[in-house]
Amino acid sequence: MNRKTLVLPAVVGLLAPVLAACGGSGSGSGDSDAIVVGTTDRFTASKDAPAPLDPAYAYDVGTWNVLRQTVQTLMIQPRGEGEPVPEAAERCGFTDTGNERYACTLRDGLKFADGDPVTAADVKYSIDRALSLKADSGVFALLSTIDTVETQGDREVIFHLKTADATFPYKLSTPVAGIVDPDDYPKNKLRDGFDLEGSGPYTLKAVVENDEMVRAEFTKNPEYKGTLKVNNDKVEMVSFKGADAMGEALEKGDIDLMTRAMSPDQIRKLSGDADNEVDLVEMPGLEIRYLGFNTDAPSVKSKAVRQAMAQVVNRSALVAKVYGSQAEPLYSLVPASVTGHSNSFFNKYGEPNVGKARSLLTQANVTTPVKLTLHYTTDHYGPATKKEFEVLRDQLNSSGLFEVDIKGTPWNTFRPAEKKGEYDVYGMGWFPDFPDADNFLAPFLDKDNTLGSPYANSRIRNTLIPESRREADRLSASTSLTDIQDIVARDVPVLPLWQGKQYVAARDDITGTAYALNSSSTLQLWELGRGVSG
Repeated sequence: MNRKTLVLPAVVGLLAPVLAACGGSGSGSGDSDAIVVGTTDRFTASKDAPAPLDPAYAYDVGTWNVLRQTVQTLMIQPRGEGEPVPEAAERCGFTDTGNERYACTLRDGLKFADGDPVTAADVKYSIDRALSLKADSGVFALLSTIDTVETQGDREVIFHLKTADATFPYKLSTPVAGIVDPDDYPKNKLRDGFDLEGSGPYTLKAVVENDEMVRAEFTKNPEYKGTLKVNNDKVEMVSFKGADAMGEALEKGDIDLMTRAMSPDQIRKLSGDADNEVDLVEMPGLEIRYLGFNTDAPSVKSKAVRQAMAQVVNRSALVAKVYGSQAEPLYSLVPASVTGHSNSFFNKYGEPNVGKARSLLTQANVTTPVKLTLHYTTDHYGPATKKEFEVLRDQLNSSGLFEVDIKGTPWNTFRPAEKKGEYDVYGMGWFPDFPDADNFLAPFLDKDNTLGSPYANSRIRNTLIPESRREADRLSASTSLTDIQDIVARDVPVLPLWQGKQYVAARDDITGTAYALNSSSTLQLWELGRGVSG
């Protein structure tokens, strides 16, 4: 069997047909029927994050990929390109011309996995709970345009919005809007640990060791009613400590598929290997990486320091040295393939130029070299992160304008420290909640932003974001979106670096791999099946 790579068009949400199965492999699961998926995502319950799987708290791609299998939402992003479609709902839509009143009708006979009926009151409870808890992850801000939630009978839910929000259907497709049972999720506190119940396509059994979920066992939910066709009875997700161990497990047949985060070397090897029982699937992705700044910290409080960094960093060289063809330089928070993108950082700074950076610092009376520590996480964005920060350090230091050190920290320590403002400069990634430019801007710039950033621009928050959300035709929102991106390039509260592709590698008898991830990096385990060898 020859390895085959499926390269999909770089269009948001557009995915090619499923790979045909050929060849066979064994499963490493104790249950021979289960499809076993490897990941390097870590799922840890700690003092700072005791409720990693509560929909009112969870806000990273790893935990969301657990929630999306188990907790049902009113809307869901479709398999291919397009706007969200009803899922737990039978129908949804704006009922006014101003995009401020949104109504949904639940499917008849909808049930939680334990057989309890799902009602409009449960939807209201779930949304109100997330908003009232205001978890420090900031995920509740996705629902910030909601004023009140009204129910009419057992199946009608009406959302009254504070202001027009054309992106609201997308937000109802995210796990923070997931429907939970009030019997399982207390109103006034988060649900600690790894217990998780819902009405989604699977039920979850978590295997936990030392406050860490090492294996997630997903079993097809017989009570599920929705739009998804579930192509398997059981999937197990195994968490590995690194990409190398995950790759070895796939090679030996201990797992059937691996996803994020593979190393650049693994992807290059699989791309060039014509004789393998493993298929590599490449698909468009909207992952971005960026540097964040605590704009109140003395070392970077001067805008000139942040602008000088933007003037020095060479994105093309960074991508070439670390990721090769697996990533592209990014000159805005909004990826190039998303409607509303503008190359604002390139327009302002052009090519890297040490002379211009020195002038910026001199005019602001900033003494050089500026001493900085760049913080990064060692176990959340893949094994190449350390090398990426070594390249960034060397670029900044070679300018003579900066004296930079780098420091890596595990995610369960890194993320709480970042939110508390303990880092002046830190590296982060973003996997969009939904494929709209608003979701690459508002989460970083609006009130209650996910970074806990002190940066606040009143024009962005009070005028431009609301203006952009009033436009149902997202192309018509481009003027407001471009203005936001230009302000970000001027003030540099964040410094975008690159956008990446996404990959899945699977044993060659696994079908549905072309749909295993959507453009927002949502893991769609229900798409996977086991084919016939041959």
